[in-house]
Amino acid sequence: MLYDTRPNATHKIRMLQKISTHSGLNMRQVGGALLVFLSAVCFSSKAIMVKLAYRYHVDSVSLLTLRMAFSVPVFLIVGYLSKANKGEQHTEINAKDYFWLVLMGFVGYYLSSLFDFLGLQYITAGLERLILFIYPTLVVVLSAIFLGKPISRNQFIALGLTYAGVLLVLVGDVHTESQANMIKGGLLIFISAVTYATYLMGSGQLIPKFGAVRFTSYAMTLAALGVFAHYLIAGQHHLLQLPMPVYGYSFLMAMIATVAPAYLLSEGIRMVGAGNASIIASIGPISTIILAYIFLGEQVSFIQMVGTLIVLAGIILITLRKN
Repeated sequence: MLYDTRPNATHKIRMLQKISTHSGLNMRQVGGALLVFLSAVCFSSKAIMVKLAYRYHVDSVSLLTLRMAFSVPVFLIVGYLSKANKGEQHTEINAKDYFWLVLMGFVGYYLSSLFDFLGLQYITAGLERLILFIYPTLVVVLSAIFLGKPISRNQFIALGLTYAGVLLVLVGDVHTESQANMIKGGLLIFISAVTYATYLMGSGQLIPKFGAVRFTSYAMTLAALGVFAHYLIAGQHHLLQLPMPVYGYSFLMAMIATVAPAYLLSEGIRMVGAGNASIIASIGPISTIILAYIFLGEQVSFIQMVGTLIVLAGIILITLRKN
């Protein structure tokens, strides 16, 4: 008796479904990786636009206020649409959750942005991005101090690599900045990184309840309120009397370096996962160095580039260890 060895129609369909699913997953991963990459590049452009705006002698609080004024309407609209979306159902939210949301918005976006803008008055854009980028190591250290999470041997190695790389970059940056300015600016940016790391630790419990888009929209809006209050208390009421290029840079900063990367990153994480997104986002410091060279004329020494690569190695090692 002869048997038909050709695959039947059902088998063919299953094979095509498997191929289609595999291809779909690959395209999803590529698309997600591209979103995270674009997010990192957009985020890295913020320091460039801040430095360009500072050439017109605008103070950091006024510049930060303009950035928030241009971006907060978008966050309000997206937050409202996210809330109205019936498909976005999350766990029940109570008053305590809203309290922590306010606190995270204040710490993670208001304080972090304020110290960042202040620090950029004293150091280069490339050094700023590199110091900010150590926040994953700060999450590890803060988790060990406040949550009792032990630091593994690999994490100790990663911490050593990261901070050794930062020291190398600082040594290489001495000739471009005065020592006093470098220390002052570096300390302000480090505080910004600490506040952002604190925000990341706290937001992990809130994002599952609010949803990533909704949480980002609410946190940014609350941070904007803090910035507006700071501006009013500071008494520097000359927001409508600044040079026109300052408004242009502020608008670009709001759209390209604030709104767009926030949502690109959220969607990218959803598609490729937080671990993969963290590794892809490692392009941030390199992107800032390239943009700073093109638009600001900042020179990069061999020692600085080596230090940057060492920092990236440490951050990637910590990220891989987590995942």
